[in-house]
Amino acid sequence: MSETHHFTTGDGCRIAYRIDGPEDGPVLALSNSIATSLHMWDRSVPELGRSFRLLRYDLRGHGASDAPMGAYSLDRLGRDVVELLDFLDIRRAHFLGLSLGGFVGQWLGIHAPDRIERLILSNTASWLASELPFDEQIRTVLAATDMKAIADGFMRNWFPAAMLAAPNPIVDEFRAMVLTTPPHGLAGCYAALRDVDLRRTIALITAPTLVIGGEDDTVTRASHSKAIAATIPKAELVLLPGVHILNVEQPDRFVGAVTSFLRSA
Repeated sequence: MSETHHFTTGDGCRIAYRIDGPEDGPVLALSNSIATSLHMWDRSVPELGRSFRLLRYDLRGHGASDAPMGAYSLDRLGRDVVELLDFLDIRRAHFLGLSLGGFVGQWLGIHAPDRIERLILSNTASWLASELPFDEQIRTVLAATDMKAIADGFMRNWFPAAMLAAPNPIVDEFRAMVLTTPPHGLAGCYAALRDVDLRRTIALITAPTLVIGGEDDTVTRASHSKAIAATIPKAELVLLPGVHILNVEQPDRFVGAVTSFLRSA
């Protein structure tokens, strides 16, 4: 796979990114879940990279990107993507975001419609502040002496019990991503989720949209996926058996749904 590169945003944050796939392929940008890095897509790259020029990046506060102190906003996370596309001279791209990456995708569909060809929103929601105690989570992560308990909590939310019952290399990889996420980077993104409500404004999205949800997702539930698909005009909905990180729990069905939707353009 490709090497990691960096570019610097207008507010001075270095963002890490990688590009894989054919140089002449249509660009598909991949945006990851909170507390992970661009490596959450590693297992999807070989298949998706056959047809698409894949652009992966680390959200600010995550992976090999800088982690500025303080609260982040969804507006800033979205503008990071627009500035990355500008830096790479990419006028339009398909965009696939999972979890927090799906929030970013919704923002782009609303505020940068000229940059998005087709939009895929996986295991995400338009509003979570009423359901999750983000201020408490911010205090907890900033006060933690280590990230082990926080990582264990993410694993329970991300994967089915069968994957957690015995040693599993996928779970180990994702736990390692959480353990190496800077606490203030995670807290910054918690603040972005705390402060956003897109339930009404996603009705403005005009890009052809596919919504993918997990039937057993306990964080961004299937009901969230259904609500998004019902609000975005002509959006398609696919529900898969699984929890939150569907691209690794249901790799074939996930990639199949993505490629089928993008090839129908």
